[in-house]
Amino acid sequence: MTETILHSSEKRIEPQVIIRGLVWKVAIATFLLMAVGSATRVMNAGLACPDWPLCYGQLVPTQQMNLQVFLEWFHRLDAALIGFSAIALSGLSWWWRKELPTWLPWAATFALFLIIFQGILGGLTVTQLLRFDIVTAHLGTALLFFCTLIVIGTTLTPLTAASDNSVTSSLKWWGLTAAILVYIQSLIGGLVASRWSLHQCFGSFQLCNVMNSHIIGVFPPTIATIILVWLAWRNPKLSSSLKRLANVAGGLVTLQIILGIATFRLHLQVEPLTVTHQAVGASLLGVLVAFTVLAIRETKTDYKLKIKS
Repeated sequence: MTETILHSSEKRIEPQVIIRGLVWKVAIATFLLMAVGSATRVMNAGLACPDWPLCYGQLVPTQQMNLQVFLEWFHRLDAALIGFSAIALSGLSWWWRKELPTWLPWAATFALFLIIFQGILGGLTVTQLLRFDIVTAHLGTALLFFCTLIVIGTTLTPLTAASDNSVTSSLKWWGLTAAILVYIQSLIGGLVASRWSLHQCFGSFQLCNVMNSHIIGVFPPTIATIILVWLAWRNPKLSSSLKRLANVAGGLVTLQIILGIATFRLHLQVEPLTVTHQAVGASLLGVLVAFTVLAIRETKTDYKLKIKS
């Protein structure tokens, strides 16, 4: 009997492992949600469901279902699943708070607040007929929620190695700077999309200033990311995890520039290209946030090791 109890206790999964797995699953779902939201916009499906939160007064509008209705309906379905997952994340964090880091329940509650606010904005985008400022705020909140999940997940992931403190102390600031600049550029891109600035500029020479601000805004985050990657390459004492993230960031920023040029030259006429452009931007933001958090953690770990020695 005693052996059975011991055996069952050995199989118990730690709460932190469960929370970490849930966070990464919700982060992936959020990324997919933003991609579907981008597809909904470029396919002019934002008002395919004229009411909210139901669609044509139904949970599943089978009679009205077409590609546009499906995109908007699936976007809401994914958002609802993420909302329930955020409730579970917050609830479990408080339930297991004695076995988890003290900051985790508060971080999970902040994530829950963001997703509730995101849901309100989602409803307003429909009731206010896709008003551009609400649509842009909707995107900004989604990105902030996504970044919050990345911060939580990266912080809960065990460290495999630590870099030299002198190396990560500067890299963490470059990572943070690049992440902030990419976030701002994403908001400007959302504004360009929500106001259809590219179409209006090419068609009637209106809102060209909005479009040009996005084009000019490419340079600061690109330069910051390139500097980050260059500093990572020239530091042999950098951990393998940070090196991989830096390499991914370099690849993503290169791909993003190529997609941006192609999207501009094709006047947003190729919908999958536009969706991919926005998805790569969100991926770059997530990678930079993860890099920054990991660099901060490795700096603290290296400092603690020096204090102990």
